Amino acid sequence: MPEIEEVLPKYLQIAGHLRDQIVRGDLTPGEEVPSERALAAAWRVARPTASKALQALRRQGLVESRQGSGTYVREPHAAPQARERLERAAALGTMYSASEHVDFPFVGIVDGPGYVTDALGLASGNRVIQRQRIISSETSGLVEFSTSWFDAALADAAPRLLVGERVGGGTLSYLATDAGIRATYARDQACARLASAEERAALKLSDPAPVLVNWLIAYDSADIAVEFDEAVYPPERWSFKQEYRIDL
Repeated sequence: MPEIEEVLPKYLQIAGHLRDQIVRGDLTPGEEVPSERALAAAWRVARPTASKALQALRRQGLVESRQGSGTYVREPHAAPQARERLERAAALGTMYSASEHVDFPFVGIVDGPGYVTDALGLASGNRVIQRQRIISSETSGLVEFSTSWFDAALADAAPRLLVGERVGGGTLSYLATDAGIRATYARDQACARLASAEERAALKLSDPAPVLVNWLIAYDSADIAVEFDEAVYPPERWSFKQEYRIDL
């Protein structure tokens, strides 16, 4: 019989929380992270546990210790993934950090590519809403070129999907509050491939250039696809994976 998995050790939970803040940009390069004493008090753990959390971040290359000063954030080479942005939106009301800037090169209704209509459960050739975004960081440059796709039938119920500007809390939150369409779960999948000409132009890449691609499909409680996202990351950005237990 399957067994219920044990939770991660406390120090890895603390490290994961700080790591997400670093990747999302809430803790920026050069910023001091909480001390062992502060972490121990905030998480109600012993100082050795807090020390192990900071050591885990140092091993991952996310922070560095400065003698007699403290522990500081290094330049990250990871991009926030969809799950991390959704968690940030739920907690803080925005998917982006204060250091990130978002441009919208194209927003409109187009004929849906086959892989998009398939993901959304639409008939081939159906019209879809397309929202393209280029996300950049003040500290680390270009982060992501992403596209969100929706059934064009949502245009009347959710007109802001057709406006080239940020939607507070993210598009899924907007659909829930304004259109009464609530996503209840999502599915991610990722692959590596060569960038298209459009992606190379958006991310200022040479030809050819490998990229990391992440697909997210959000579903409502009836298992109907609400949104399909395709995020493309430049080659120097790598994907975070959460730690998990290995029991052999």
